[in-house]
Amino acid sequence: MESILIVDDDLNLCQVLSDELREVGYTTEFCTNADDAITFLSDKKVDLLLLDLKMPEKDGFYVLSKLIELAYPLKTVVLTAYADVKSAIEAARMGAVDFISKPYDFDELLITIRKVLQKDS
Repeated sequence: MESILIVDDDLNLCQVLSDELREVGYTTEFCTNADDAITFLSDKKVDLLLLDLKMPEKDGFYVLSKLIELAYPLKTVVLTAYADVKSAIEAARMGAVDFISKPYDFDELLITIRKVLQKDS
């Protein structure tokens, strides 16, 4: 069973998305801030990271930079309400493999997750 870590400062979104993904067979965990996500990832491995870019204090770019620093290759899909070309390019440069806008369509998100997890498998 593939595992997904959701990192978003919106606790309700984390809970709903986690439940939706569990219903289709994924193992999920979530963190509501960047520091908790880095701590979680330093202890556990996951197959995919769903990452919000805009969070208070430390943002998704901070998480991506720490993954680079830790040499932790992780398939990352950015999930954000603040989708713009500049952010998408920067996130891709830092290792994100796809970019989904909020509010998300679950079927589209699921297609993206499956596509990303199948790459290099």
